[in-house]
Amino acid sequence: MKKILGIISAIAMLLVSTFGCSSTVFAEPAANTETFQTSAPSADEGEFRGVWFSYLDWMEMPTEQKAFQAKTDEIMEDMVKKGMNAVFCHVHSHSDSYGKKLTTFPESKFLSTGESAPEFDALSYMIDSAHKHGLSFHAWLNPYRVTGYMKKWEDVPEGSFLKSWLDNGNVLLHDGDYYLNPSRKEVQDLLVQSVTEVVKNYPVDGVQFDDYFYPSLTEGQPFDLADYEASGSSMSLADWRRNNVSTLIHRVHDAVHEADSSAVFGVSPVPLLSSLRHEKAYYVDIDLWLRSDQYVDYILPQLYHGFEAKKGDGNASPQAFATCLSDWIELKNELHSPVKLYIGLALYKCGTDSWDGNETTEWLRYDDILAREVMYARSTGEVSGFGIFAYQNFDDEEKQKEISNLSKVFT
Repeated sequence: MKKILGIISAIAMLLVSTFGCSSTVFAEPAANTETFQTSAPSADEGEFRGVWFSYLDWMEMPTEQKAFQAKTDEIMEDMVKKGMNAVFCHVHSHSDSYGKKLTTFPESKFLSTGESAPEFDALSYMIDSAHKHGLSFHAWLNPYRVTGYMKKWEDVPEGSFLKSWLDNGNVLLHDGDYYLNPSRKEVQDLLVQSVTEVVKNYPVDGVQFDDYFYPSLTEGQPFDLADYEASGSSMSLADWRRNNVSTLIHRVHDAVHEADSSAVFGVSPVPLLSSLRHEKAYYVDIDLWLRSDQYVDYILPQLYHGFEAKKGDGNASPQAFATCLSDWIELKNELHSPVKLYIGLALYKCGTDSWDGNETTEWLRYDDILAREVMYARSTGEVSGFGIFAYQNFDDEEKQKEISNLSKVFT
């Protein structure tokens, strides 16, 4: 068996007391900037390895049918060669839809190339090709976002219900962007309908929401405050908002399983538990979600930092990979959670000058960060899979060594 330059230790579990709390620390594989070899813990049978295919990737797809099919097959083959066994594909990114059988929301602008949009069902072929290549297909939705990067209010079709919903409060404007109102039952009903429509009309293997929940709200920013005041709720505003999100998550979980008992539902949130529990952002009751099997089948936090991440003051960042993963493992174990833990890894940062608090960023000094993160996660015995963000970065020249090293532990 091959050896690592800088051998990974046998699985180690050390309890470190800090401020009266215990943290689980595992042996970290040593960095290597030359030739990466691995005697890493092998993947468990059934290890999940997915890659995100976003609306930005959709934009690069040809709209002519044969060209689209050829490009899709090429993409799926590439994913398999790199060791992936699943794809998270946008089917609803900005209160829109990417399939001809989806009618709840208007067709996405990101399906079009210039003035041309596919006349065939591109999503249907995408799913068929994934399955043909042995990849599971997971429909990826952003629940509340209407506008944002590359999508403006004027891009929303004039005849769309979204335009009229701005008048009745089902759509809200906040800091220049538009959102579906998380507190409204009409909004929740529509999102559940949209998810059900996806699962019933396409043979997807799962549904995923990512980290776009409530936006960050500061004092004096009303957003859905009027709805809270009108509700007469005895809950605090923060708890009321958390309940709005959790109600939707629970309903979507049930809708997915009712539409297809074999399909799974998961969420990919931001990495810090403190951010999810914040009083003025996200409003994700992560403890509730992980405590039972009634909300999500898996959780996939976006651990998009390296091992050496620091804060601006030079001290270790709570988002540093090992620290952040330890927090998630501890929470899962404390709650005796039945929910599977996957983790998201940041291919998009590899080979770039992405600030991490170091004089020279870790992402420029090493070309095996993701591979080491996979090995570290496997050594804990607690991580069931990985998500790689994002497919659009697979061809980036500065990421090729990192991708090659990652493939060695994935294949």
